[in-house]
Amino acid sequence: MKKVTALLLALLMLVGALAGCGKQNDTNKTDKLSIVTTIFPEYDWVREILGDKADNAEVTMLLDNGVDLHSYQPTADDIVKISDCDLFIYVGGESDGWVDDTLKNATNKNMKVINLLDVLGDSVKTEEVVEGMQETEHDHDHDHSKEVSTFEDDEVQDRSLSDWAGDWQSAYPFVLDGTLDDAFAAMAEKGEMTAEEYKTYYQNGYKTDITNIDIEGDHIEFTYENSKKVGSNYKYVGYYIQNWSTGTKAAMYRFEAEDKDSGAPVYIEFNDHMIEPAAAEHFHIRMSNESFDAIVDPENSWPTFFPADMTGEEICEHMEGHDHDEDEDHEHEEEKDEHVWLSLKNAEVLVNAISKSLQELNPDNKDTYATNAAAYIEKLSALDGEYQATVDAATYKTVLFGDRFPFRYLVDDYGLSYYAAFVGCSAETEASFETVSFLAKKVDESKLPCVLTIEGAQHKISETIVQNTAEKNQKVLTMDSMQSTTSKDVANGTTYLSVMEKNLSVLKEALG
Repeated sequence: MKKVTALLLALLMLVGALAGCGKQNDTNKTDKLSIVTTIFPEYDWVREILGDKADNAEVTMLLDNGVDLHSYQPTADDIVKISDCDLFIYVGGESDGWVDDTLKNATNKNMKVINLLDVLGDSVKTEEVVEGMQETEHDHDHDHSKEVSTFEDDEVQDRSLSDWAGDWQSAYPFVLDGTLDDAFAAMAEKGEMTAEEYKTYYQNGYKTDITNIDIEGDHIEFTYENSKKVGSNYKYVGYYIQNWSTGTKAAMYRFEAEDKDSGAPVYIEFNDHMIEPAAAEHFHIRMSNESFDAIVDPENSWPTFFPADMTGEEICEHMEGHDHDEDEDHEHEEEKDEHVWLSLKNAEVLVNAISKSLQELNPDNKDTYATNAAAYIEKLSALDGEYQATVDAATYKTVLFGDRFPFRYLVDDYGLSYYAAFVGCSAETEASFETVSFLAKKVDESKLPCVLTIEGAQHKISETIVQNTAEKNQKVLTMDSMQSTTSKDVANGTTYLSVMEKNLSVLKEALG
């Protein structure tokens, strides 16, 4: 869960001091309702309920410049606005971990507060990991944050041999003696091959007659199965960008032996899934004595080396994707899915709750608020009916997102199935080879005409999925989760209903 930072605590203290001074000299206080909302849907619902009484209220949308809910932290001005408002509306999930301390220090102790998740109660869902979805690696021993499989060519940076310094051992013997069998069994549970097929795949990929590699300074020493040792100093000659058949990429860092008569491989390439300087956690190495172009079948031959002090069991655990000892000490709490506003049925409940609070705050306009809310809920209900009719008449009953997936409430409302690269609150931006391959295969199996994505400038994962399908002709369409709606969008006429209507148009095309 997000914790309140030292900066936020300092801001709270400052706001408290300013509020205490301000109360003595506040001559500008108006009779207008002061309403603060965190996200666009809340803001728009309030405006709909206020209707022609909007001049009697000051409504603030805190996330008004495209900042995502999951990365937002309040400014001093934001805290001041919340501190003295009449009504504060927020989502109430893990992303709003800063709210509790802000409310404790609020100057208006009579403030009404609406927590969307609290209003919805038992209908709130938890984040769901479905088949093929890439899980966030919370408890790995190592930091994989720099590992990438898709990138722009100009993002690749030069690296020095020191990134691979140390003593390394081949993983190939552990495939042969069965040490890694548990890892292959775990892969089979989530993947598309049997455990034995994974073992054969890795046996072919890891195959090498080199058992150990020792890298120190500019020198590399190779130890072979017959205990022969050869070595040379190496000079860096640049990187080569390898485009794989899956649509993903790798930066191959190339080094050439200075002593070509040493018996050590003359031309070698390192690949560790990174594109900028960083210490490697493991690496793949390919080599040739003729030229870099003569390196044989890099897509199916990828001898892999791990630190020499790792046991075979530790390498197995690394490949399985978790550390067992750490798991035993780590209690994982299910995270609530915060994207409740993407359900029209939820929206009806939440609009009612907001209307009730506004009626209590301003009884003089009670009837107007009730009438406006009822009329708006009718529109929500009508659009809800259109969604259901679209799904009922659709050719396909599955959607596939090459992106985060914030639409679980929506698909559950209408009985749709889904596949996606990541859960809705994921911070991941790069999909693995396995994730892309799985999703592309599902597109082919289900004959889906479209791959979906959410708003944003980058849709590389969806495009890569399409390139890995058999037909390679699926459209990439965007559904708007309203997490990046700005005040400029509002000024240009964007409303909650207009976005949900556009999403319905996209859904119609995606479902056929």
